[in-house]
Amino acid sequence: MTGVRREARLKPEFAHQYPNVPAGLWMPAADMGTALLLSHLHSASPPELGSRVMDERHFEFRGGAPRGPEGRVRSRYGETAVEGGSGR
Repeated sequence: MTGVRREARLKPEFAHQYPNVPAGLWMPAADMGTALLLSHLHSASPPELGSRVMDERHFEFRGGAPRGPEGRVRSRYGETAVEGGSGR
């Protein structure tokens, strides 16, 4: 997976909570995160953010650069690599 960007997509059942994000469309996670943060900044009542901009219950993730020994993939920024990880 070398060179593969981390991607995210909004699950269709949560589309009503993110009116500016197309549901079901894979896009670079960094771009989607930036768009969500900008949307929150301009919102009259922004949601409370946890440690992640994208709630993993609302979004799916795939891809990402391998980290560590071959075959080990980091599933999220800041987490350690997991053996044979699928990037999810």
